[in-house]
Amino acid sequence: MSRIWMVAAIGLLATWLFAQTSHYNLGRAASPEETRARDISVRPDGTGLPPGRGTAKIGRLVYEAQCAGCHGPDGRGDRDYRALVGGQGTLAADHPLRTVGSYWPYATTVWDYINRAMPYRTPGNLKPNEVYSVTAYLLYLNGIIEENQELNQETLPKVRMPNRDGFVPDPRPDVKAEH
Repeated sequence: MSRIWMVAAIGLLATWLFAQTSHYNLGRAASPEETRARDISVRPDGTGLPPGRGTAKIGRLVYEAQCAGCHGPDGRGDRDYRALVGGQGTLAADHPLRTVGSYWPYATTVWDYINRAMPYRTPGNLKPNEVYSVTAYLLYLNGIIEENQELNQETLPKVRMPNRDGFVPDPRPDVKAEH
């Protein structure tokens, strides 16, 4: 019986080693230019935001065309898609409503998420001006900015979100807070 186990172990090891050394000749390494084009990280301080601008008035049109089908015409969601609006004052409740206006700590994070992941069926297809506009519309619906306030690389990081100070810093000595 132990001989069978030994043969099986050697077979598994050989398979694993072969898988680690195999080259399938598929694809190619990304060029530095391609890597830079995919580096779309946006930090809380606005580093990484591209040029662009938008207002809630413009954002309403983009939202109606790209977002309302899932999140509803007023951003309140349904049973399949999360609400984006409301929830202020509910985070300490038994059933908190985590929305853009009640939970998210940075407006730049809202922009980054919309840019990367929305619309759901075609993520990453919105242009920067559309992302700024939808972000402005959601912030407006949550009572955070005025309808005509323009968001851009300079103004978006300055938006103070209601839950900005609601997160507990990581106390581990090897973790540095980056704002």
